[in-house]
Amino acid sequence: MSWRGIIMSVSVENAGPAGPAAEDAKDAAGEVAQALRPHAEDAFAAELAALAAQDDRPRPARWLLSPWAVATYLLGGTLPDGTVITPKYVGPRRIVEVAVTTLATDRALLLLGVPGTAKTWVSEHLAAAVSGDSTLLVQGTAGTPEEAIRYGWNYAQLLAHGPSRDALVPSPVMRAMSEGMTARVEELTRIPADVQDSLITILSEKTLPIPELGQEVQAVRGFNLIATANDRDRGVNDLSSALRRRFNTVVLPLPESADAEVDIVSRRVDQIGRSLDLPPGPEGIDEIRRVVTVFRELRDGVTTDGRTKVKSPSGTLSTAEAISVVTSGLALAAHFGDGVLRPGDVAAGILGAVVRDPAADRVIWQEYLEAVVRERDGWKDFYRACREVSA
Repeated sequence: MSWRGIIMSVSVENAGPAGPAAEDAKDAAGEVAQALRPHAEDAFAAELAALAAQDDRPRPARWLLSPWAVATYLLGGTLPDGTVITPKYVGPRRIVEVAVTTLATDRALLLLGVPGTAKTWVSEHLAAAVSGDSTLLVQGTAGTPEEAIRYGWNYAQLLAHGPSRDALVPSPVMRAMSEGMTARVEELTRIPADVQDSLITILSEKTLPIPELGQEVQAVRGFNLIATANDRDRGVNDLSSALRRRFNTVVLPLPESADAEVDIVSRRVDQIGRSLDLPPGPEGIDEIRRVVTVFRELRDGVTTDGRTKVKSPSGTLSTAEAISVVTSGLALAAHFGDGVLRPGDVAAGILGAVVRDPAADRVIWQEYLEAVVRERDGWKDFYRACREVSA
């Protein structure tokens, strides 16, 4: 049985304790154990099944979980039977509640934010919790064609038999409309403006015309769409006012505090490390905190104590990049060290993240090293490691 099937069967039965459903999900986990990066509905199938079994609140049409359960899945919590739901998003609760509520209406959801604010991560987990399938995805690029949003054609069938439903190749959005599920469009503002506007009729009229066949596909209840967009892409392909009105925009902020960002990085590195069979790195929390501190100070243009202003490099230095730096460092420690994350393991990754413009960024990094890192108590080893790779 598929993951969606497991969750749906539990949702329909709503049969008491979550144990059997969770056990079914654990047994089926072997099917995806070899995936380098399982889809959310696979990686967290046991939690979704446990939530479905405990969830007795009203659910919108074709939703596998109630809005309350979807929010609990993203934010984490403990169910009445003791099942622990791990947090997928660390941030203001109200942001998640607004996002989930939007999907329960007829308005599409636009997740907006700077790079690295977990827009794609939140989008995937929302789709997994609502529909049990996060794979109905359109990846936005400068070359995304209109067919990726509407439909395409099987040209062998088209030439042999002419236009027909058999020759039509539905897009992920078209499939979501037909099946009452959640579609995802990543990096919406990377898509050319004329292709973006193909969403207007879909989102306003909830229908997709097929003029070649004189037919249309009407969205069934349960259909909605989540799009993500990057603040740094303003001016690339801005949304038209007509399309923007079809979305409810939720802005995902950067982590409010260093502690929150350290928590996010630690959780994600632990998850990624397990998938790569890397050793757990609780001893490396000091290095994680250093990476986060460096990124936040360079990003904000001022040191944590507020006493020293620093120049900001051209890169975004996002939480996602901090996760990448620490994961790479953990791999270095595991394969070429003693398994303990140390300054030398993260120094090269930090340099690569900070110095994107070899001329300007290198000067900014050197000034930061000498003016801030060198003078900070307890950071001598870190300073020496960064100097070594920066030479």
